[in-house]
Amino acid sequence: MFKKILVANRGEIAVRIIWACQEMGIRTVAVYSEADRDAMHVQCADEIVCIGPARSADSYLRIPNVISAAEITDSDAIHPGYGFLSENTHFAEICEACKIKFIGPPPRILNLMGDKAKARETMKKEKVPVIPGSKGVLHSEEMALKLAEEIGYPVMLKASAGGGGRGMRIVRAAEELSTAYRTAQNEAEKAFSCPDLYLEKYLESPKHIEVQVIGDEHGNVAVLGERECSMQRRHQKLIEEAPSPSITDKQRRKLLKTALRAAKSVEYSSVGTFEFLLDKTGEFYFIEANTRIQVEHPVTEFVMSIDLIQEQIRISAGEKLGLPALDMQPRGHSIECRINAEDADTFMPAPGRIESVTFPGGPGVRVDSAVYPGYVIPPYYDSLLAKVIVCGKTRDEAIEKMKRTLEFSRISGTKTNIPLHLKILQDPEFRDGTYTTSFMDRYFPKRDRTPEK
Repeated sequence: MFKKILVANRGEIAVRIIWACQEMGIRTVAVYSEADRDAMHVQCADEIVCIGPARSADSYLRIPNVISAAEITDSDAIHPGYGFLSENTHFAEICEACKIKFIGPPPRILNLMGDKAKARETMKKEKVPVIPGSKGVLHSEEMALKLAEEIGYPVMLKASAGGGGRGMRIVRAAEELSTAYRTAQNEAEKAFSCPDLYLEKYLESPKHIEVQVIGDEHGNVAVLGERECSMQRRHQKLIEEAPSPSITDKQRRKLLKTALRAAKSVEYSSVGTFEFLLDKTGEFYFIEANTRIQVEHPVTEFVMSIDLIQEQIRISAGEKLGLPALDMQPRGHSIECRINAEDADTFMPAPGRIESVTFPGGPGVRVDSAVYPGYVIPPYYDSLLAKVIVCGKTRDEAIEKMKRTLEFSRISGTKTNIPLHLKILQDPEFRDGTYTTSFMDRYFPKRDRTPEK
């Protein structure tokens, strides 16, 4: 087992990883930018190293700085969390060359599944259903236009190296394609240093359902149920739950078997998710794989009684997976709400100083956060303040538990999206589980008419 792990991240996920390590008797190193000098993850770790100025490009994304921090602290391994360098093949290769264990999939899998276009083609070869689209990346606007006409509008342009909703544009008519192509390409270049795009048929109002996958370095792979991730705004998830309230047992079995086959076909190791869209006819289509721990991993932990971070660390240390491939059964129902520092009416980020913060507890309530009274929210990073996760015996019980928890949550000094979550939790379409990815467009249309950046 590792003696010391460097956590190459910040915020709630860095705190989450540090605490998991401490419970395993592993020492931790926190890296931080100058803006995060007083951050909670810095206070929790055994050792700390400043790796640069506030901008993530000058600190958390600066590979030489992160590697140097690992070397001077004699760290055995690096856990990248999510975002930043978590799916960066080059970073994983450098870790390997420096004999520092990258806690995540090996470079081969990162290269294959991290490239969304390559992943699609790989899944097609394995007879996993994929949405009709381009074979590989697009080479020009003309190629995109021709393919869109063949497939039929609407279509979606996606960043091949993308994630988190960046570098994605819906195109409903030929005259919109050129502007959308250039905008998506520029956004992809800025976000991922890769302008490559691919194109696929756009499904109207689908369900977004992902399967939690875990595999070891000895060829063993397991699926740990599915998560419903359809509550989104601009492809950014707001609420997640497990299991999905909208699929039948027959659909679930088929989906989990498909995801298991897909993961085994690429000899997947570490934790990750295989993501699917469910159309109105009940058909599932693979869209991408996320080769890292997900923001929403706690809902799976609740219903499966497992610590995914600790399992990920054990696997990276060479231990064998001790879980059944397909037959893990969820107990109860779990819901997660992402609490962001933003205006609930305009969705504009709201950095500032936290004056006070209180989250009520109780059975089946968990809060993953890195904020505290006096903490100043930097304007340079994601606006996520906390994840509130609850678990009940039934979905209705989980919804009521989440309502009670949010109603008595108090964060002063900044605006948050808690009022929005409370509105969603009371909406009939959410409560009956029939909501789709278009929920926010339908119920909050004015809020999504802000100009694209």
